[in-house]
Amino acid sequence: MILGSRQVGKTTLARGIAEERPAVYLDLESDRDRVKLTEPGPYFRQHSDKLVILDNIHRAPEIFQELRAVIDDSRRAGRRVGQFLILGSPSTELLRQSGETLAGRLAYSEIHPLNLLEVGAAGIERLWVRGGYPDSYLADTDRASDRWRQDFIRTYLERDIPMFGPRVPVERLRRFWTMLAQLDGGLLNAAALARNLDVDSKTVKTYLDLLVDLLLVRRLQPWQSNAGKRLVKAPKIYIRDTGVLHSLLQIPNLETLLGHPKQGDSWEGFVIENIASVLPEGTPMHFYRSAAGAEIDLLVQMNGETWAIDITRSTSPRLSRGFHIACDDLAVSRRIVVHGGAAHLRLGQGVDAFPLSDFLGLFGADLQNE
Repeated sequence: MILGSRQVGKTTLARGIAEERPAVYLDLESDRDRVKLTEPGPYFRQHSDKLVILDNIHRAPEIFQELRAVIDDSRRAGRRVGQFLILGSPSTELLRQSGETLAGRLAYSEIHPLNLLEVGAAGIERLWVRGGYPDSYLADTDRASDRWRQDFIRTYLERDIPMFGPRVPVERLRRFWTMLAQLDGGLLNAAALARNLDVDSKTVKTYLDLLVDLLLVRRLQPWQSNAGKRLVKAPKIYIRDTGVLHSLLQIPNLETLLGHPKQGDSWEGFVIENIASVLPEGTPMHFYRSAAGAEIDLLVQMNGETWAIDITRSTSPRLSRGFHIACDDLAVSRRIVVHGGAAHLRLGQGVDAFPLSDFLGLFGADLQNE
């Protein structure tokens, strides 16, 4: 089962797969395709020799029960994998229904927006400003890209979010999403958000959980295993797609972004999302911050190692004493800076500084060698 926002490109993915092997593609937002599933069991069995691709499954979650019977029949006939490709925007309820009904019969995978490896290093500023949704990134102009993202935000607020979660006044949820954008890269303060929205902290948690479940917001948890230090306990919040972040903050182009006070936080979130897109699913990611000021922007645990990553837009990166103190506290395996320049640098004290594209390539090479 593939989970991702509607516009990330999963339809393109599905159609590409359909061109490579015998397949049937059904979009469950289409009335014509939904009619075909009036009796889903017989329809699926009719196409048992093909891959059946069900897009926008969140529009018809009742199909899960029929899928279970068909999958079990196919298993008894010796066809154990590759029968269905199920695509849909994620939600807690959808995951619960699919997990309960198809337990042991499906695997989950998250589709990320475009990353820098896919668009090429020359596209880094465009990708940063416009974000990774294909229609936004490929728009003819910055203005057209921003208009697409404004429509995306409106569609989520007015149609998609009400379908997945509790009924929330559209204007209140827009205010909340915008407040999170203003907080981007900062520590979550639920009490302050609640006061500004005139709701309680429990309601703020409900709103935040919904946006996190829909892959619109990242809640980066703090590292908490070092019992000998007083560590920050609140998570950091990022709008996962920087194009959406910039539209929420009314930042229409690169020139405006470079003069905006959220420039550094936006870049940090952009780098984190690109790194997340090349990691194996479920790879632990945290940040580290102690009360004494020791700090690491991103900690990644992979293959028994802990990588400490500092993130900066500067082309001449300089590391703070707090970064090295934090690395010593945690006995990290590697000390890395991801910077805004174009060259791989060695900074001393075992620190490697990479442009983002080079660093993503390094991760890719390491993962291929596992």
